[in-house]
Amino acid sequence: NQLLSVMYILKNHKTMENKIIDVPKEIDIQIAFDALNAMDVKIDKLTPEQVKYAN
Repeated sequence: NQLLSVMYILKNHKTMENKIIDVPKEIDIQIAFDALNAMDVKIDKLTPEQVKYAN
């Protein structure tokens, strides 16, 4: 979980402000899918239409 955030910081640190930031949504989603995969839980992915509706 923390590794993905550290990798994001290493890649983007030059453009980041010195403040507390939220974990980017893409990383949060990846962590969730990795956790589900580790528990051998399979779920469907959203269609582009569902993603558009959710946002």
